[in-house]
Amino acid sequence: MPRSTADPELAALDLFVSVVRLGSVSKAAIAHQISQPSASARIRTLERQLGLTLLERSPTGSQPTTAGSLVAGWAETVLRAADELSAGVAALKARASGRLRVVASLTIAEYLLPQRLEQFLRNRQTDAVQLNVANSTAVLEQIRSGHSDLGFIESPDPTPGLRSEVIATDRLITVVGRNHPWARRSNISLDSLASTPMIVREMGSGTRESLIAAFQKLGYEEPASVLALGSTAAVKSAVINGGPPSVMSELAVASDVEAGSLVVVDVPGLEITRELRAVWPKQTTLSPLADELLRTFRPERG
Repeated sequence: MPRSTADPELAALDLFVSVVRLGSVSKAAIAHQISQPSASARIRTLERQLGLTLLERSPTGSQPTTAGSLVAGWAETVLRAADELSAGVAALKARASGRLRVVASLTIAEYLLPQRLEQFLRNRQTDAVQLNVANSTAVLEQIRSGHSDLGFIESPDPTPGLRSEVIATDRLITVVGRNHPWARRSNISLDSLASTPMIVREMGSGTRESLIAAFQKLGYEEPASVLALGSTAAVKSAVINGGPPSVMSELAVASDVEAGSLVVVDVPGLEITRELRAVWPKQTTLSPLADELLRTFRPERG
């Protein structure tokens, strides 16, 4: 059925949904980086197009009418479909152009992917890889939304709706700076570590989720944190410069331990080995480029 010229624009629907979510036209205008008069004019135009009053306006904000609540729900469905369409078209263009969109968690992106990508692209002069870096939670969001073709995560959590393949294993180890008191001890008890505030990664990080899961399995509460940081490099820097202990990826700290700026602390009873995984949607066949990249992680068979 052909669309009517009076059908609302996606931008107007998006703005209206923001007004409903934020509770005022002014806040929605700020979020969409337009002036309040422009936002108000777009909402009025939307109401005229639909022939409905969508908002009840007051000095304290704007609330949806009964009809407005229904329209907001339908609009969210339309906007999600539009996002899926855009992501799908982008994926088709990427395949046609020989471009692979990869998103990886920080540890994998910084310490595992670089040499694999170099190996992968060595004889592929007409192909390209777009690499985005995010924590494991954000990686899963990008894969599910279709904004990336292949993801790499450290999180131990299940990934419903996605296929996965183990590409490597990693250990989490306890480290301190060389001047920390623990650096001169042969080991630290698990009770001591559990009661000591640590430097940790941000929520959503696979490293932090693996640590929490290990503590809970051993009957401890979530590790206490004195500082949560958004990157492995920031955590390392804080620990090296005299901060509290941290539990980090062995891959990430190998060179610092070898240089002596970080010291590994043995914690009897705490063994955290995790699988690093590639993920992609179940209903999607991997593109030849994505499959070729995965092959670089598979052991060669003689």
